Amino acid sequence: MKRCFTLLLLTACLGGTLPALADRDDHERARDALERGEVLPLTRILEIAEADTGGRAIEVEFERDDGRWVYELELITPDGRLVELEIDGATGAILDRDEEDDD
Repeated sequence: MKRCFTLLLLTACLGGTLPALADRDDHERARDALERGEVLPLTRILEIAEADTGGRAIEVEFERDDGRWVYELELITPDGRLVELEIDGATGAILDRDEEDDD
């Protein structure tokens, strides 16, 4: 079963401060996965995503998908485009990218 949680990133407004997670149980699962070495820290995932897109993260979801942890991020680029990335939580590899069309 897929377990996910959403957290809004206030990085642009709070100068890079990491957000609190919406649900305490979800926060504990994420922290436990990090402590067990199953995932990279969110700060590293944000670095990867922002370096790849040039954008700033505005939303992050963290879920267990097909037996692995996946970070799903929405980023806004300097030119106002919305980019969605799926990043493997363990390796930091970008699994999927979806960019908003101008149409």
